[in-house]
Amino acid sequence: MTDVAEIAELLRTRWAGRTPYIVGVTGAVAVGKSTFAGELAAAIGAWAGAQLVEVVATDGFLFRNVVLEGRGLLNRKGFPETYDGEALRAALAAIRQGPAHFPTYSHVLYDVDPALARRLQRPDALIVEGLGLHEGAAALGLDALIYLDADEAHVEAWFEERFVGLWRAAESDPASFYARFRHMDEAQTRVLAGQVWQRINLPNLREHIAHGRDVADFVVRKSADHAIHSVTERTP
Repeated sequence: MTDVAEIAELLRTRWAGRTPYIVGVTGAVAVGKSTFAGELAAAIGAWAGAQLVEVVATDGFLFRNVVLEGRGLLNRKGFPETYDGEALRAALAAIRQGPAHFPTYSHVLYDVDPALARRLQRPDALIVEGLGLHEGAAALGLDALIYLDADEAHVEAWFEERFVGLWRAAESDPASFYARFRHMDEAQTRVLAGQVWQRINLPNLREHIAHGRDVADFVVRKSADHAIHSVTERTP
């Protein structure tokens, strides 16, 4: 058993003072990447010389829904071909030199939201969380890559709960993408969540995302309660 602070210390041993220190966090949809990234950013922020730590998500580099619809890819959102990988690599290269633009995705709108775009100053450390990192650190210009791993059944349960949570919130938010499902009861919504997982997220995990586990510098194994069970480090 370990915690995020200990993982941050493992990363620190690899930090050669390069600024910004860019760490990727990837894993299945709903495995807890955003939460982990936030906790990791706080832990890295405790390092001497790492006063400014930013977190960005690769979801911002998804093509807009209108583009995906035009390409017949909306139902494959999250698969590699739905990301603007060139723009992601360009943004990561730019932040090495100075300020850079990072688009932001809204899970409520189910689309990139231009109003949420961020222009970041060059930080001491940058956490990049999300999908599209399965090629490995070297291919993307990262300094390290962390893969969050868990049993598929656990991740499916976490996805279902997140889906239902967004469905519930849509009751008072007609602008939410999930408002279109408010005519359904909770049982029907859970069935729909299961179908989305089986048809989209599970195939994406097995065919693409899981490859990141083989090239990650650290594989963080999570238990059913989201607790960190173990950490495996790949020798540099």
